[in-house]
Amino acid sequence: MNKKTKEKLNLINAKDESCFWINNGPVLKNLKDLKESLLIMSKETFSYHVNKEKNDFAAWIKEALEDSALANKLAKTKTLKPTIKAVEDRLKKYNA
Repeated sequence: MNKKTKEKLNLINAKDESCFWINNGPVLKNLKDLKESLLIMSKETFSYHVNKEKNDFAAWIKEALEDSALANKLAKTKTLKPTIKAVEDRLKKYNA
């Protein structure tokens, strides 16, 4: 394996007590679940979790999934499309 080959990471599942509860939606345990939910999420639900005051997804990813790099990137996103892209890009680095 050469230096340009990226190391694959293991997908982390949140512990039961740290799963993410989408407002009026499913319970998420990992980034794959988040991606699937974001793809069908309404703008209203997204705005409930991501707005001027907070970014619930970034906080959950940092605390429960221990992925500070993605959390920091998501903390800067305020709309659905770039959030989906960031999660999809990060999932490419996982053995998922």
